[in-house]
Amino acid sequence: MRMKLEVKGIRKSFGDKEVLHGIDFHVESGKALGLLGRNGAGKTTTIRILMDVFHANSGEILLDGKRFVPAKHRIGYLPEERGLYPKRTVIDQMIYLACLRGMNPKEAKESAKKWLSRLEVSEYETRKLETLSKGNQQKVQLAATLVSNPEIIILDEPFSGLDPVNSQILKDVVNELIADNRIVIFSSHQMSYVEEFCDEIAIINQGEVVLAGRLRDIKKEYGKNRLMLAAENLSLEELTDRTQRKWADLVSVSDRKKDFLILELKEGANRKGVMAALAASDVEVERFGSYEPSLNDIFVLKVGEEE
Repeated sequence: MRMKLEVKGIRKSFGDKEVLHGIDFHVESGKALGLLGRNGAGKTTTIRILMDVFHANSGEILLDGKRFVPAKHRIGYLPEERGLYPKRTVIDQMIYLACLRGMNPKEAKESAKKWLSRLEVSEYETRKLETLSKGNQQKVQLAATLVSNPEIIILDEPFSGLDPVNSQILKDVVNELIADNRIVIFSSHQMSYVEEFCDEIAIINQGEVVLAGRLRDIKKEYGKNRLMLAAENLSLEELTDRTQRKWADLVSVSDRKKDFLILELKEGANRKGVMAALAASDVEVERFGSYEPSLNDIFVLKVGEEE
């Protein structure tokens, strides 16, 4: 069953200070939304309002056009600050949490064992959480997030502490959840993971959504009129100098990456003209084509320098 979760005009104040100034975004089942922002931007407050931990001063949250009541739905939340009990065994607390969310003990035990197995931590089910490595604790935390078979899943920095092998296991699980028509909200400072999973993004800065929409369309818009260029026979410094001397009427150097230039087309210029100029020169072109910015580039442009 397809679902659509909409956040509309959410405002929140603590005392006299308003920290959310009308947050708007939406996410549909079978897709993932990347909820992004610098530390202190308002992401966690927004998530807590979604979870009904905080109450908004105004605005509304709708599920399929009706007022969203979190208590009536199964929500799995993986917080950035982990919250399991270090001195209790893994299986006992997973069963306890599943029962709190409405499962009977038999269902809870079956689901706990299923998720521990899926995340490859079954061997630790009778161990106290504090005896596990950070990465395995993280996988248990994710298993606990999913143990009640949630419809809506909110993952805050889920890859923290995971090595590449365990990261791949988590990637596979997240993709399975999306394919299973769950609503997935994904918050992370690791932009490569957001790009991998998320169809839509919403970037919050100082309590406002400063950019939202389909990631593919946003990348296309931010890459418009930009090209990438690298040469085999010239360093980036030499290629920059050549560009500024020879082709200043066609392009300007917008930025330099580790191994290529980003060029911006001048008004009236086009890609074919740049290709012709390159072909008539002695530049041995290694890479040339349209430039697609990374989400990290877009994020920095919208909210300032990375922390």
